[in-house]
Amino acid sequence: MKLPIRSCTACAKQSVCAERLQNSGSRQFSECDLRFHIAPNAKIDKVIGEYGDAIKIKVRGPAAKGKANAALRCFLAEELKIPKNAIVVNHGHKSRGKVIRIEGLSAADVRRRLLGTT
Repeated sequence: MKLPIRSCTACAKQSVCAERLQNSGSRQFSECDLRFHIAPNAKIDKVIGEYGDAIKIKVRGPAAKGKANAALRCFLAEELKIPKNAIVVNHGHKSRGKVIRIEGLSAADVRRRLLGTT
């Protein structure tokens, strides 16, 4: 049974975050929506840093036919050590500014793993 989505007040300025608890034993299920700014056609995949309230990332994939989105999902899965299917592009399929849902991690965990901040 899934509980309704609640707004996360801790990181409202940094991301559009929602956490859900799932009643599957004592296991907690969390997900968050984070803003990313993507620079396609880069030489290497790399986290650049913060870009306003977003995280800026350079990816090798070209900005055509969803290749940059696929490269971004692969890069995030590798960096965050989660499965690729736990990463979904919610908004911004055809723009540099994207909102990406990441399942299994909170917004603070994602920011800490990508940016090295708390």
